[in-house]
Amino acid sequence: MKRWGTLNLAVATLALVLGACGSAPPLRYYTLVPPAGGDATVAPTAQSFLFELLPVTVPAQVDQPQMVVREGGQGVAVLQGQRWIAPLGDEVRGALSADLSRDFRAQDVTGLPSQGKATVRIKLDVRRFDSVPGSYAYIDAAWSVRPLKGGDGVACTSRISQTVGQGYDALVQGHQQAIDRLAGQIGAVAGAVAAGQGVSCPAG
Repeated sequence: MKRWGTLNLAVATLALVLGACGSAPPLRYYTLVPPAGGDATVAPTAQSFLFELLPVTVPAQVDQPQMVVREGGQGVAVLQGQRWIAPLGDEVRGALSADLSRDFRAQDVTGLPSQGKATVRIKLDVRRFDSVPGSYAYIDAAWSVRPLKGGDGVACTSRISQTVGQGYDALVQGHQQAIDRLAGQIGAVAGAVAAGQGVSCPAG
């Protein structure tokens, strides 16, 4: 009897473990990089350029594999089921590079031999990356554009808030749109710097 009782207990424990595993929500992975082949929105005055994009820094609070969202004025939640497919700094860098390449017909030559053309170096430091589901996606960033072959550079800041709908898909899309707007500001300055033109920081 004791043997059968022990066996029944083991079977019950295994069933509980399997049940817990079966009820665990599936992981979902997100990316900020836009899909290839999207429609370009090149401005009539946009100037193409070559650029080096340094690694992007993000706040330590959100530099996690999991998505981190704000809750109320002081609270945050680390979402175990919603994760970035790559480190968040790499995601922001990849999205910015893709947006610049698409919208300005620019070329990311980071790590490639010199192309013999005017090239600028872009540095981006994301100081805030706030995510509020059903409300907004917010980016506060300091960035600079400098010519590689001498000349004056420009250092600017951007604060971009994008309204988002319900759900995490909408939240990620909001951050994609915010980065696209940031790319528009950086790209306009980078094109002018690469052409040797005087330029000032965009408003906002």
